[in-house]
Amino acid sequence: MKNIFKIILFISLSFALLSCSKVTGVRKLKIGHGLDQSHPVHKAMLYLAEKAKEKSKGKLIISVYPSQQLGTERECLELLQIGSLAITKVSASVLEGFAPEFKVFSLPYIFRNDEHKFKVFEGKVGKNLLLSPQKYWLRGLCFYDAGSRSFYTKDKPIKTPDDLVGLKIRTQESATSVKLVNALGASATPISWGELYTALQQGVVDGAENNPPSFYLSRHYEVCKYYSLNEHTSVPDVLVISTVVWNDLSDEEKQWIQEAADESYIYQKKLWKESTIESLKAVEAAGVKVFYPDKKPFMDKVQPMLEEYKSEKQIYELIQKIKNVK
Repeated sequence: MKNIFKIILFISLSFALLSCSKVTGVRKLKIGHGLDQSHPVHKAMLYLAEKAKEKSKGKLIISVYPSQQLGTERECLELLQIGSLAITKVSASVLEGFAPEFKVFSLPYIFRNDEHKFKVFEGKVGKNLLLSPQKYWLRGLCFYDAGSRSFYTKDKPIKTPDDLVGLKIRTQESATSVKLVNALGASATPISWGELYTALQQGVVDGAENNPPSFYLSRHYEVCKYYSLNEHTSVPDVLVISTVVWNDLSDEEKQWIQEAADESYIYQKKLWKESTIESLKAVEAAGVKVFYPDKKPFMDKVQPMLEEYKSEKQIYELIQKIKNVK
């Protein structure tokens, strides 16, 4: 009876979330994601919805559901795979659990600078990566900038890798992120984003790592008063559509969505840059001490981790392709 109830519940949820409906010539799609409404990425998705409606002259309506209303990042991806949700935004670190190629973005210091990063996203390497999860019923529409991830802690700043020894640091549910934080000397502790504030308060972890807007908008600065901008990774967000939904769209509808996504990427880059500057000012005003440690000791510490990928042909080739982007 328990299993029957679960099946009925699952079917009911699937129908409730019906993500792709077409009534009287109007296509309606849903985007679900975990960020709050003040986040630059949420604003970019609203912009996408506005552009899609404009391009289609009202024939394509996209509704955006933030704050995990339709599930966590992993749950939303699973709903995409069965076509019960049309679009979601996930971190590339979470996506690597579904499409292993994306683990390359969780590797430390993979980009030389922001200019290099954007060239990768917008060029052949980035475009091929967006299409790579199709065998898992997922298709990338565009990347969203998520800046660089750095450590924030409760009791002391992280000025060198030695300062991480003995600390429990929250990571995303990503094997590569766990490996990286462990390689730097800390004890990596995967915790979902929604549970992290409480985990920091209660001492389950001593700190975490993320970009300035996420540190600020999550209010984690209320608990963690040290922010060390060592910028060890630059893991992008990825806007993903279900191939079940994508394959049901007309060529014209596909064009509207892709063009709207591309324009939202440009808009989000601008929002992100502004938000990063504002967030750093805001956390400092709230009493957070911001540090800019020398990155070289961190880079040296994780170099052996990069060398290990020589045994993973696909990932190592991707690393070389990214390095060769000029």
